[in-house]
Amino acid sequence: MNDDQKPQADPAADAETNGVPEELLLQDTDAVDNGLAALRSDLEAARQDVLYAKAETQNVRRRMEKDVADARAYSATGFARDILSVSDNLARALGSIPGDLRDDERLKSLVAGIEATAREIDKVFAAHGISRIAAVGLPLDPNQHQAMLEVPSADAEPGTVLQELQAGYMIKDRLLRPAMVAVAKQPD
Repeated sequence: MNDDQKPQADPAADAETNGVPEELLLQDTDAVDNGLAALRSDLEAARQDVLYAKAETQNVRRRMEKDVADARAYSATGFARDILSVSDNLARALGSIPGDLRDDERLKSLVAGIEATAREIDKVFAAHGISRIAAVGLPLDPNQHQAMLEVPSADAEPGTVLQELQAGYMIKDRLLRPAMVAVAKQPD
């Protein structure tokens, strides 16, 4: 190429490209097309990375919300287990009062106070989602009942709960304490 055939320099273009590294000033159209293809590929990979990051963030947020909800719902579990023994002792106290003493005028207010306390405990249990597990007359459910002994019975089907030795409780949909029960078996 001689000086006559050289492309004329454009001062405005030269001013715009001033300071741009030489390797970025590609004149070959194949190189430009390859560069654009690489940039498009990088852009698509970056978009995929952003989508994956958004999905992971959403999953983490959902797990955290579930953990917070579970913590709120079941935060009283330890305390509830401890207070169950108080409820059991109160029920035993009420059950041990003979009928003739219940009618005695001197003990009537004491019995009424114990019964009111038992009702209040039941009310507090209900307010916190604590419910008693049904047992007597139902088939043994190993998820809710703990068989303590087997009793021969001709009247009940084998595997039926005959007696509740200790009440069981649920807190919302989780087992707080299994009911300890006596279960029917075939007579010998």
